[in-house]
Amino acid sequence: MPAVTVEDTTTLARVPVPAPRTVRRRVRSVTTAPRGFEGEGFPVRRAFAGVDLRDLDPFIHMDQMGEVEYAPGEPKGTSWHPHRGFETVTYIIDGTFEHADSHGGGGSITNGDTQWMTAGGGVLHIERPPESLVVSGGLFHGLQLWVNLPQAQKWVEPRYQDLRADQAVLLASPDAGAFLRVIAGDVGGHAGPGTTYTPMAMVHATIAPGATLDLPWDPSFNALVYVLSGNGKVGIDDHPVTGGQLAVFGPGDTITVKGAEHQDSRTPALDVVILGGRPIREPIAMYGPFVMNTRQEVMDAFTDFQAGRLGSIPAAHVPHTGVRDTVDVGQDS
Repeated sequence: MPAVTVEDTTTLARVPVPAPRTVRRRVRSVTTAPRGFEGEGFPVRRAFAGVDLRDLDPFIHMDQMGEVEYAPGEPKGTSWHPHRGFETVTYIIDGTFEHADSHGGGGSITNGDTQWMTAGGGVLHIERPPESLVVSGGLFHGLQLWVNLPQAQKWVEPRYQDLRADQAVLLASPDAGAFLRVIAGDVGGHAGPGTTYTPMAMVHATIAPGATLDLPWDPSFNALVYVLSGNGKVGIDDHPVTGGQLAVFGPGDTITVKGAEHQDSRTPALDVVILGGRPIREPIAMYGPFVMNTRQEVMDAFTDFQAGRLGSIPAAHVPHTGVRDTVDVGQDS
């Protein structure tokens, strides 16, 4: 699980030691993500399945894509599809994905890169492995997170942020036993590169066996820890967690994550994604690729999509036969 790595974590800036009267958050629930398939058939784990949207707010949906070792010819992506009313955040840990959208955004993202697409009022996009990866096969692993937009910003102009791996802010815990990559938000006074409409934070942390991370966390944010791989404990109550599990925390100003003393042979450390944001607390109506406030707005989104008002596939991406890709409007990554 390379993403971004460093040889010596002791050279990094440190997150501050928690204040004496810090309130360490307790774990409210732990759920295990079911497995499924997305897009053209790539394997995913539905990280938020079974969790109340009120506990996730401002987040809507998250897929762990892979980890999978593709044989030649097997890598898969998605076809062209629409979005409206939220933002998609695609973080690639291993492998490569190519993105394009009807608003002119796009590019290739690979180990440790993030693409942050604000669908806003509406956009069409596609995500696929490059042809070279389809031919060769190889390892693929990533995440896609959906971040809700408040009603006042659901109609903003679409935008695309290309966040390269070397832009992530790299930090270590006070004893250097945990290595953090800050993608968005302020963590202990260190701000990640992602620009967000909804105040939030996103961190990928690698925690060595036996090490403890006490991470300062905005008390106005919710707090979620998703385990990418490895074993450990979370919260002041040391709740055990393992790969594919999501821990939802209660109130407080510090998140505690501990790496188990003994990890299995293929996961030498505990890898987690830590998420939190300021709840929007607005009604949510969602179906497939649209996240709105009312059922009528979702129906309007389908009408606008069918009328071509959410954009069109750029000419460069129309197949040479002149027949456009089929656009699937089911829930996707």
